[in-house]
Amino acid sequence: VADIGAGSGYYVVRLSPRVGPDGKVLAEDVTPAYLASLERRVKGLDNVTVVRGEAHDPRLPPSSVDAAILVHMYHEIAQPFGLLHNLAPAMRPGGRVGIVDADDIPSRHGTPPALLRCELAAAGYRETGFHPLKGGAYLAVFAAPAPEDRPRPETIRPCRDTATPR
Repeated sequence: VADIGAGSGYYVVRLSPRVGPDGKVLAEDVTPAYLASLERRVKGLDNVTVVRGEAHDPRLPPSSVDAAILVHMYHEIAQPFGLLHNLAPAMRPGGRVGIVDADDIPSRHGTPPALLRCELAAAGYRETGFHPLKGGAYLAVFAAPAPEDRPRPETIRPCRDTATPR
């Protein structure tokens, strides 16, 4: 499981026992201070690896991820199409991406579901579930695109017909 934008590691330390000794948690972030704190927090958790990503690339090993989570951080992604494009090769066949965010505009720390759906579809992901959560949030689940279904980067276009494009 990859926690994209792992921040303080709240979910990482909870995922570690769930994946067990044969599983792996990839705790990815782009912020140096978070990464340093993560390294300290996960010390002794042998199934956790901290990964320094980039704004456009989570820098995860190819075919290493069955599930990726992005919890209340999708709206913070500076280069969503690059990140989604570069996440796809890390996903194993049948891999899923779960995104929890607020149903609000990015400047208010949310992502309108229509914008999320448009951006993920443009990058080749297919929605498999959508679940409203308490407090105006939601969980959206997407299947990662197979290699033959991944669009070429130059063909991906920004979403203009959705609420508050980036």
